[in-house]
Amino acid sequence: MLNARIKLRHLMAFLEVAKRRSFARAAEALAITQPGISKAIRELEEILQTPLFERTSQGVSLTQAGLTLLRHAGPAMRALDEGVSAIGDAHHGGRWLRIGALSTVESRLLPVAIQRWHSASAAGQHDTSVSVVTGASAYLLSRLRLGELDMVVGRMTEAREIGDLYFEHLYYEPLVIVARSGHPLAQVTPVAASQLIAYPWAVPPPQTTLRQQVDSFCVRHAITLPPLLLETLSLPVSYRYTLESDALWIAPREAVIEELERGLLKELALPFEAQGGSVGICTNVSMTKSLTRDAFCETLRQVAAERIIPRS
Repeated sequence: MLNARIKLRHLMAFLEVAKRRSFARAAEALAITQPGISKAIRELEEILQTPLFERTSQGVSLTQAGLTLLRHAGPAMRALDEGVSAIGDAHHGGRWLRIGALSTVESRLLPVAIQRWHSASAAGQHDTSVSVVTGASAYLLSRLRLGELDMVVGRMTEAREIGDLYFEHLYYEPLVIVARSGHPLAQVTPVAASQLIAYPWAVPPPQTTLRQQVDSFCVRHAITLPPLLLETLSLPVSYRYTLESDALWIAPREAVIEELERGLLKELALPFEAQGGSVGICTNVSMTKSLTRDAFCETLRQVAAERIIPRS
């Protein structure tokens, strides 16, 4: 039974600090003073008789006790929020499926799955809309752990943040090095790694799982990153930058397959990865079981089997 001394304001303060890793930013998000949020956390720690946060050079981080509370409090607050929303939406049946999407699935897997999902809705099989949030794996997985997302889809097996979340593999997706079709290296076979650093690169930002693979590639080939970089997870920005310059783009194959087939981009004759990373679905097993979430996961499995795997 929940300790009667624990109030909703304690849990809201805890979850906001856990998400933002900062008392100041959490206080701003909740529109209360920083002493007020500090007091709420201190009271909660006194009730639980254990520290929930520890200070670091980057802000605050969760203790083991804090991680345990987060694993349960996040989904519980999400369930409460859904209950309140369900009452407000009962007159028109409005429901939402919240999905975190990594760049590896933005171009093909997820759009096709959502189109199929909406077709099923039009046929009267469900009445659930879809909300998609994009970003780095660490950000999306933290929101999943808080219960703010129903699932995260993409390549993330290398992500340290998965922890006690559940990951289901769908298929392997490699990173490739591409350039515009008229690029000086487009017709060179084979391409030496040392030739790449003469050109700007479009790469994922630091602290992402895809950037870890870029760094590993440089180490394997004894090269350093070129002096000019575009760091972004935006596929449109990377595409236009690559198409209109001599930049090289290290991208998920799924993100550029159509441009490669149309001849707008060219994959360089230098393999970036032998097999690629595991793309799949990450869910929070501590969240209440959802038939809607399970149904969309099955849609993702079908699309992965029918459209992605044959092309890889």
